[in-house]
Amino acid sequence: MTDLHTPATEIQEQFDDQLDVTVDEIEERLETLVEEYKVPLSEARRSVVNTYLDDAGMDRDQLSGGGGNEHVDIAEVDAPEEWIDVTAKVVELWDATADAVAQVGLLGDETGTIKFTKWSKSDLPELEEGQVYELRNVVTDEYQGRFSVKLNRTTTIEAVDEEIEVGDDAVEVEGALVDIQSGSGLIKRCPEEDCTRVLQNGRCNEHGEVEGEFDLRIKGVLDDGEEVTEVIFDEEATEALTGISLAEGKEMAMDALDTTVVADEMRQKVLGRYYRVTGPTLGRYVLANEQERLDGPVDAEAMLIKARSI
Repeated sequence: MTDLHTPATEIQEQFDDQLDVTVDEIEERLETLVEEYKVPLSEARRSVVNTYLDDAGMDRDQLSGGGGNEHVDIAEVDAPEEWIDVTAKVVELWDATADAVAQVGLLGDETGTIKFTKWSKSDLPELEEGQVYELRNVVTDEYQGRFSVKLNRTTTIEAVDEEIEVGDDAVEVEGALVDIQSGSGLIKRCPEEDCTRVLQNGRCNEHGEVEGEFDLRIKGVLDDGEEVTEVIFDEEATEALTGISLAEGKEMAMDALDTTVVADEMRQKVLGRYYRVTGPTLGRYVLANEQERLDGPVDAEAMLIKARSI
């Protein structure tokens, strides 16, 4: 049976000053979701926390980690909705594309890199590129299998007088693209703030029935003749791979009154082709930061037979 007492205790500590709720009550809620409804623990935890946020009239940014956080290396971040402390260097700052975002960029330590987002309403000091910081009470997030951290109003930022040699966590794989899995092509994501879940039949696992926002992705399988590797291409990488933009994908789906035509068109363009993909490994997927078309034998019939066997 899944250990539910520890997460229940952590949740209780987060709401101890706002709500009169016991660890046993929280554990019972988690048990119902995990054991009876077979919801993953991370999803069950998020659902319970959201319920108590509503009960307390709080925003998520007002929530603290509770009970002290574990100091982790970036490569150890492997789940969303965890409160952690990290020591990291600001590797790169990017242009924020939304008013709600004060800063966005890349943090790094000896084990690898991770995206960070600092919200405008958090009223935190500016981070400087190249500076090392001790960041306490940040919360992890996940998007398309890629983890990130969010800095909120409870986060503390302390500049550290030390240098960090940032590690490279990227891997390089190559082979024939033998399959494009379900959930590829033109998809819809939940539009709620901080939620990027792919909708299933118009529903988000957390927020229920919503009007989704379109996105492109490919969940593919590369075969080098000895082993297969699952790869995720985000919107930018998918367009580079297939030549199909999000706008074109939406137009194709509208003309056909069917979103599946987009994935079908992608299969015709790329199945059986050879590629080299570079990016970090998260879970069972390699996330395509870079991809390159390679010369190689293309036997469409053999590739289709291979795809059907996966």
